[in-house]
Amino acid sequence: MKPLAERFLSLDVFRGMTLCFMIIVNTPGRGANPFGMLLHASWHGFTPTDLVFPSFLFAVGNAMSFSMKRFSQMDNAQVLLKIFKRTILIFLIGYLMYWFPFFKYDKQGHAFFAVIENTRIMGVLQRIALCFCIASLMIHYLSGKTVIWLSVLFLVGYWIILQVFGDAGAQFTMMGNIGSYIDKSVLGESHLYHGDFFHGKHVAFDPEGILSTIPAIVNVVIGYFAGKFIQEKGKGYESIARLFLVGSLLVLIAICWNTVFPVNKKLWTSSFVLLTCGLDLMIIGALLYIIEVKQSTQWTKFFVVFGKNPLFIYIVSEVLLTAADLINPKFPFTKWINLNFFQVVAPGPVGSLLFALCFMLVCWLVGYILDRRKIYIRV
Repeated sequence: MKPLAERFLSLDVFRGMTLCFMIIVNTPGRGANPFGMLLHASWHGFTPTDLVFPSFLFAVGNAMSFSMKRFSQMDNAQVLLKIFKRTILIFLIGYLMYWFPFFKYDKQGHAFFAVIENTRIMGVLQRIALCFCIASLMIHYLSGKTVIWLSVLFLVGYWIILQVFGDAGAQFTMMGNIGSYIDKSVLGESHLYHGDFFHGKHVAFDPEGILSTIPAIVNVVIGYFAGKFIQEKGKGYESIARLFLVGSLLVLIAICWNTVFPVNKKLWTSSFVLLTCGLDLMIIGALLYIIEVKQSTQWTKFFVVFGKNPLFIYIVSEVLLTAADLINPKFPFTKWINLNFFQVVAPGPVGSLLFALCFMLVCWLVGYILDRRKIYIRV
């Protein structure tokens, strides 16, 4: 691992903050509704929680701006092997996470093997893998200008595809968008996410679907260019001003585009991409000012622990939660501890948040132990 100073502490903190918030919003205590800001927008719209996943993709792009420098010293076969090997590994881990623990329980509490044919195919890690793969190939083999124009084509083309091929008058609805039809046709309903409601019932709709992965690639690309810009231009006031300027411009475009192409995380609309990237650029700018310019670094140690093993700690957070609930399948452990402790101490959303914070600290402890032992797991 390169020295932290070479990597820019602010970028490591950004990655760590993103993972920290991701664990908190993914693990609310059961038995009470979380605070509204810790929930995703039900459909069109935006909440702070909606910024988490795109920020993780943005952080992947940041990391690529450092790691891809080594590609210039490799031959073509080595580059492709490295890209595809990492893509397949991350995608496969994501798929196995949804299949885990590989068995289910019937109403009588008897365990039976969970057949792979009913396992969700796409998901968070799967989208990260695909976006990393395509963005890496674009950046390595194409010029910077070509990558930018191709990114514009992804955003505009996605808008046109949804507008033209969806159900008339319902192009941007959960069941009427063309992406939903593609997922059902290619993947099958049994392989989609079933956690969203439509007209009061669970439906097969994947917020990390095939078509909506295309605009998500741009989050990685902009994260890459942001990391490259910071490395080349330094961490002074001019760089910070430019980050805020470009970020503000992207947010302004997103707000204007929202009038005809609504900001929507579950559809991953192009306006959503520009809004989240704009906010991420401004957050990076603020961190550069606080950490690199003002040299306020004491508070950063907590987040750097997350930032050094981000993908691994995310996997731990997902698997650990599932494993804990296997202790008593009829009454999941996470629900039991929240109802019998956190909801007693602080009923309602406060108790739910306290559970999430405690679970996040457990995951942080795993990262801290790895960091103390200088173990950095690259997935």
